[in-house]
Amino acid sequence: MYIAVEGVIGVGKTTLARLIQPAFEAELLLEVFEENPFLADFYSDRKRYAFQTQIFFLLSRYHQQRAVSKFLVPGKNVIADYTFKKDALFAGINLENDELDTYHQVHNALAEKIPLPDLVVYLRASTDMLMQRIAHRDRPYERDMDSGYIDELNQAYEGFFGDGYNGPKILPIDTDNLNYVANPEHLHLVENRIRQNLEMHPFQTELPLDLKGDG
Repeated sequence: MYIAVEGVIGVGKTTLARLIQPAFEAELLLEVFEENPFLADFYSDRKRYAFQTQIFFLLSRYHQQRAVSKFLVPGKNVIADYTFKKDALFAGINLENDELDTYHQVHNALAEKIPLPDLVVYLRASTDMLMQRIAHRDRPYERDMDSGYIDELNQAYEGFFGDGYNGPKILPIDTDNLNYVANPEHLHLVENRIRQNLEMHPFQTELPLDLKGDG
């Protein structure tokens, strides 16, 4: 099985991917965002550095995602902390006109070679909660993060995974009241929902209402 964890910056994608890896005996595919040489400049001047930042991410994510196929052999699972499609979502916010058109031409050509996940675990959180988590992890290039940008991303994710969504199976989970780092029960409930959606035994049929999501 190929499981991808998605959501806005700061929602806890990488943390969850790491925590559930042992339970699913999976290879772990984590986004390598720190290697983007334009990222710090992008957060200080989005308009000026958006295209360079986006193209670097696109090619980096493409090379990473191409490696998924070699791990998807009988008896092996893969868990990623992002999907390839998320790149275009960010581009739609940060690019415009000719830059956006050029980006989409490259993205669409590369996307044909990328395997799709069996399940996308979509982690949701309010913008206020996302800002708290971003401040708590205290990454240097995120210290001046604009809450307006995070809110715009949050709305874009909700729109993307909303009624018109057309893609792999999705499992939405609200995380404002979850702490799967400190609370093993919360982690177990999330793991159970994933197993239930993929029909991977063992799993429980009934779950608390606050984890049932919209899917």
